[in-house]
Amino acid sequence: MGQSQNQINIETLNMKITALLHATFLVADLTRARNFYEGVLGLHLDEKRHEMGFPGVWYDVGAQQIHLMELPNPEKGLQRPAHGGRDRHVAMAVDNLDALMKKLDAASIKYSISKSGRRALFCRDVDDNALELVES
Repeated sequence: MGQSQNQINIETLNMKITALLHATFLVADLTRARNFYEGVLGLHLDEKRHEMGFPGVWYDVGAQQIHLMELPNPEKGLQRPAHGGRDRHVAMAVDNLDALMKKLDAASIKYSISKSGRRALFCRDVDDNALELVES
C-alpha cells in the first residue's frame, strides 16, 4: 500500500533524545516540600528561573533539574508500594550515603536499602514521591 502525501515515514526521520532535562514533582504544600528538598536533601534553588504563574521552584541537580509544582495531589489516597524501588521514581547520585541516612533518620524519614546490593536507598518526599539515591 502506498503512502499518501499527508503520511510521513517516521523511519526516515533522523532524531534522537539527547538528555533528560528535568523531573517534576507535584507537591501539596510548597513550603513543606522545600523543607525536605532543601533542608534534608541539601538542594539549592535555581534563582534564574522565571516566574511561571503558579507556585513552584527549580533545583539544579548536576546538569539536570528538579521542578516542584504546588498543585492538589491527583493521586491522593492511592496505595503506594512500601519499597520505592517498586514504584515510579527518580534516581539521583549522592556522594555520601551514610551521611544521607543520618539526615533522613534525624528528620524521621523512612527509607529502605536497595535490594540490588548497590549502595543505594529509596525514600519518599513529604508528598509520597519516590526517590532513589545512589552513592557514586
